Amino acid sequence: VQLQASGGGSVQPGGSLRLSCVASGFTLGDYAVAWFRQAPGKEREAVSCIDTSDETPYYYYTESVKGRITISKDNAKNTVYLQMNNLKPEDTAVYYCAASSGGITSEIRLARSYDYWGQGTLVTVSS
Repeated sequence: VQLQASGGGSVQPGGSLRLSCVASGFTLGDYAVAWFRQAPGKEREAVSCIDTSDETPYYYYTESVKGRITISKDNAKNTVYLQMNNLKPEDTAVYYCAASSGGITSEIRLARSYDYWGQGTLVTVSS
């Protein structure tokens, strides 16, 4: 069972990146999947979450990224994407993808709710 995150890099403010999270050994479509980020000296925070395993899809975006970031899932590729546009210096962080088998609960934004984690990919936004 593994999650492999990729797509990070260095961009200027206003630039774009697309992060990918590929699962192996399990089916991502059965899980809630989130992207977290952790900046130096800060706590890990949930950026976005998607769960399409039920009839009603669930999407979450933290307030600071709304309108700039889109999460999506390709079940055929067992992959979740995070499209990030209009990046800002405050988006600089290591980004992690994570999968939860527990469904959507009041704690879905908490790291402890997630069973599997990717290794992290660094996003740097700087001029």
